Amino acid sequence: MASVASPVIFKEFCPLYYLLNAIPTKIQKGFRSIVVYLTALDTNGDYIAVGSSIGMLYLYCRHLNQMKKYNFEGKCESITFVKLLSCFDDLVAVGTASGRVAVFQLVSSLPGRNKQLRRFDVAGIHKSSITALAWSPNGMKLFSGDDRGKIVYSALDLDQGICNSNLVLEEPSSIVQLDYNQKVLLVSTLQRTLLFYTEEKSVKQVGTQPRK
Repeated sequence: MASVASPVIFKEFCPLYYLLNAIPTKIQKGFRSIVVYLTALDTNGDYIAVGSSIGMLYLYCRHLNQMKKYNFEGKCESITFVKLLSCFDDLVAVGTASGRVAVFQLVSSLPGRNKQLRRFDVAGIHKSSITALAWSPNGMKLFSGDDRGKIVYSALDLDQGICNSNLVLEEPSSIVQLDYNQKVLLVSTLQRTLLFYTEEKSVKQVGTQPRK
């Protein structure tokens, strides 16, 4: 007996003008007018996070219909990757073209949740463009990869306000994707895909032939 197909739901897709209109197309810096390019995107049920070429993170709250802005102090450089996480607190990790990585712990109006914006920095390990970020489900671990093949593990203690980072893996080609679950980090590079077991610090390659 053939199984009954589930009903098809049609949806209409259209540009998010309410979001795009809240992001400037140009900014004035001294006597120069600088075009703002959108360079990174991530979404979940609560937020839409958009990175830009001017180092500004635009975070749109879908429940309150509000746009907030976050940036790095100092040099304005392009944001290359953003990664949202909703756990006990709402977190967003941001990576830039020079290898800077920051985590923003967002303010929540819910009882018992975070009431003050806090930022954690992954200091001085990456020296090139961030190409991938991956959270653990509880927000206590963040993995970051760059275009020179370095992967950094950052342990976050949100209660104490501490972020400790160290280099855990170095590949000969650029990192293109990271995903973490159950003490196993999936790593894809331009040349291969591998499983990195974080407890044993061992590597298992997926497949035998390098990518062409």
